[in-house]
Amino acid sequence: MKSGATPQSLSGAVLWMVGAVLSLIAMAIAGRELATEISIFEIMFFRNAICLAIICLLVMRYGGHLFRTRRLRMHGFRNVVHFAAQAGWYYGLFNLPLSEVFAIEFTAPIWTAILAAMFLAEPLTRKRSVATLLGFIGILIILRPGVAIVDPAAFVVLGAAVGFAATFVITRSMASSDRPLTILFYMNLVQLPLSFVLMVPDWVMPSASAWPWIVMTGLAGLSSHYCFARAFALADAAIVAPIDFIRLPMAAFLGYFLYQEPTSLFVFLGAGVIFAGNLLNIRADRENR
Repeated sequence: MKSGATPQSLSGAVLWMVGAVLSLIAMAIAGRELATEISIFEIMFFRNAICLAIICLLVMRYGGHLFRTRRLRMHGFRNVVHFAAQAGWYYGLFNLPLSEVFAIEFTAPIWTAILAAMFLAEPLTRKRSVATLLGFIGILIILRPGVAIVDPAAFVVLGAAVGFAATFVITRSMASSDRPLTILFYMNLVQLPLSFVLMVPDWVMPSASAWPWIVMTGLAGLSSHYCFARAFALADAAIVAPIDFIRLPMAAFLGYFLYQEPTSLFVFLGAGVIFAGNLLNIRADRENR
């Protein structure tokens, strides 16, 4: 538990983490529902527009100085990478069972450790090396190349996980100069025109029934970032991060209940191995502070 943390703050951290998980599940379901009507880039456009409008209101309330940054180029690079990763995540979401998408996405912290060692000179200790190995083993269990037919969408999601990891590493390097709200503001500011340009060729006016899902994906996208930030501010990552694993059984249940998606036992087994690697990685991170 973080220094000075109380049972009340721990309970709060758990609740915020549950909120983050529910937000990610809601965003996935909203995206799946919208996929039958509008394109990936149109979904991302509406999500960015909603998030940007809310963030602008918050920034104006708490002070326009939050718009200021000296790292515009870094924001630009970070958000092009994040945009590509988000598009890959949505592509996988439309072509794979929900549980498989989330299981593969769990590898992002493993890739973060590798990229941090390469670009931030963070030590790749023995524990982190074992964690990385567990991540690769977990992916092999899920995909079973040579045994089962591997859907190309699984590799797209894996690439998205690497992209998310890259944005985590860049965010670490920016944390000393820019506040979280500033980073979120520029994330949506950069990605809004990107999604607009790419959605124009396949633009479709959403039906009345699609708008609740559009609002949900925008609100869920923003609330997931906020809930994660609040959870990790209240308690140590080693305590709250394991709660993220409940995404997998929830996704498996909802995938079966809503879309009649089967879930392989290998997905749970591989995700468990990946998750063990993530816990080991968190422990190594604590020891190196």
